[in-house]
Amino acid sequence: MSHAIEPKPIRRACLAAAAGLAVLAAAACYAPTPPRSETAASTGPSAAPAGTPILPAPTGPHPVGTTALHLTDTSRSDPWVPEAKARELMVTLWYPARAREGRRAPYMTAKESELTLKGKRVTGVPYDMLSRTRTNAFSDARPAGRKGSLPLVVLSPGFTMPRSTLTALAEELASRGYVVAGVDHTYENYATTFPDGRIAECVACDSDSDPGFGAKVAGVRAADVSFVLDRLTGPDAKWKGSSLIDPSEIALAGHSIGGAAAVAAMLKDRRVRAGIDMDGTTYARIPKKGLSRPFLFMGSAGHVPGGRDNSWDRDWRLLTGWKRWIALPGADHQSFTDVPLLAGPLGIALPDGLSAARSLEITRVYVRAFLDLHLRHEPQTILDRRSPRYPEVEFCAPDRRTCG
Repeated sequence: MSHAIEPKPIRRACLAAAAGLAVLAAAACYAPTPPRSETAASTGPSAAPAGTPILPAPTGPHPVGTTALHLTDTSRSDPWVPEAKARELMVTLWYPARAREGRRAPYMTAKESELTLKGKRVTGVPYDMLSRTRTNAFSDARPAGRKGSLPLVVLSPGFTMPRSTLTALAEELASRGYVVAGVDHTYENYATTFPDGRIAECVACDSDSDPGFGAKVAGVRAADVSFVLDRLTGPDAKWKGSSLIDPSEIALAGHSIGGAAAVAAMLKDRRVRAGIDMDGTTYARIPKKGLSRPFLFMGSAGHVPGGRDNSWDRDWRLLTGWKRWIALPGADHQSFTDVPLLAGPLGIALPDGLSAARSLEITRVYVRAFLDLHLRHEPQTILDRRSPRYPEVEFCAPDRRTCG
């Protein structure tokens, strides 16, 4: 039985009504908005393309390979579509490759681009624009590395956002010797395409005003992550390069609700030894005994001590291991993703603050430093104090409700 979802009006998750980058922003909260009109959904764009989006090259020494996995968890029905008796996931792997060989990987399919842009109400460009984005990874290139030598990083995107929107970060980490697994949490974004051509759309968007919605999403994603780890590191490993992964060195980094999933997954699965939340409200409740594994909060101006979202203040007191809370006052909610890099070709004005190139550089540097410290056990002084190279990054002291 096919579990593809028929097209229907889709709600947005806390999309700002103002023009500009906000049309692509999926904030850390979830408030319902009116469905799109059928006229708006069916009207094609009217302007010529503004240019081909190009992701900046990664800075590491390794060529980057990539491949996609279709994984089916038969132990549970789908939490959003219960008639689907198994949970299906699409996962993109990025990894160090032996050589730059083959074709460059697509960013997403043309149909995924169309459904994403329609869902975000972006008009004025061809609907296949995102599928034209030039990446730096080579499809199915041969992986490089010694057996059991490569740390694994799982990436979880924001609500309604596909896994591809963390590609620039993933390519950077892979070029530095990490295996990176980007997970599409099915039915939580505008389009996930399965190998047989079925497309799962955003069923969860119809529930985003329900009580407990954020906690449900975080829990679903925690279960998804555990299943992905089973298929990448266990006896049922589904990737030909799985033997290169060091199963004792695993981290999860997420953006927005994906950041909330980092906390939830660490509470559920001890294999996740370190976590990063990039600008996401958290929902999973840490027990009173605390969470002793390393954790990094990395936020925009909305995520500072005593700010409008108190979930980080609440959780900070219960993080009993290594922890840091850093803030980028000039950042937007999407500054930790590919969205600012795509804004120009999409004809979207960037807000004042960090440039797209600078926000990507900072995200890459601090995420990599955290992973190098906790998965490779290499000292990283940049995580101890403010750096003159990155004066935009402030270290927060929640007990004093200050950042600087």
